[in-house]
Amino acid sequence: MSIGTQLDLPAEVQAAIQNAIAVVDAHMAGLNARDPAAIAASLHFPHYRLAGSVFKVWENSDTYLDDFYARAGDGWARSQWNRQDVIAATADKVHLDMEFTRFHEDGSALGTYRSIWVITRIDGRWAAQLRSSFAR
Repeated sequence: MSIGTQLDLPAEVQAAIQNAIAVVDAHMAGLNARDPAAIAASLHFPHYRLAGSVFKVWENSDTYLDDFYARAGDGWARSQWNRQDVIAATADKVHLDMEFTRFHEDGSALGTYRSIWVITRIDGRWAAQLRSSFAR
């Protein structure tokens, strides 16, 4: 299901999808601004990530941004979403099939990757709870 084909979904599911997209967009904006507080606000902790066969758990946000810099590699300047497709959604959880590109300062691509993000509403707050990525 693409983002634009939700007209037949219940209003609460459409709202969940809008909230999920706002979360991942805020996450990307926080990364690009190098803003640890904005990034932390876009994630539930503990936060889980499966990359290849490596499973990582962040109990809190203390090392998340430094861990990202280590993963992104030398020369990372910014990232952008290329697409955000809804796989499935309920009023409290949304699965997104995402693709993003990491860029050098000169605008050349470091790499393009797919990932699946699970965005949940916990205690009234929407944030990313886990994801599986092909990025390192």
